Amino acid sequence: MTEALITSLTIFVLATFVGYYVITKIPPTLHTPLMSGTNAISGIIILGALVVAGASDDTLSEIIAIVAVVLGAVNVFGGFLVTERMLRMFRRGDEDPKQR
Repeated sequence: MTEALITSLTIFVLATFVGYYVITKIPPTLHTPLMSGTNAISGIIILGALVVAGASDDTLSEIIAIVAVVLGAVNVFGGFLVTERMLRMFRRGDEDPKQR
């Protein structure tokens, strides 16, 4: 049990560092088009965390899964807000936003 937890935490930390360095290398012009892909990945993370939270008998695993669900949800909603903001920048001035 302890060995599995240490392995999982090691993978999590390594994935965090790799993700950070991959995201910081993306030029700003590509950031918004890639937002839909990251939203999909965050959705998969949310589903995986829900499965882990439901199947876990360990309190620590449940807490980590709940934190993963919350952080994934924040990422998804933030991505939608950024995408909507970027799309509003490209609307014409005479276009009614309620028609969309």
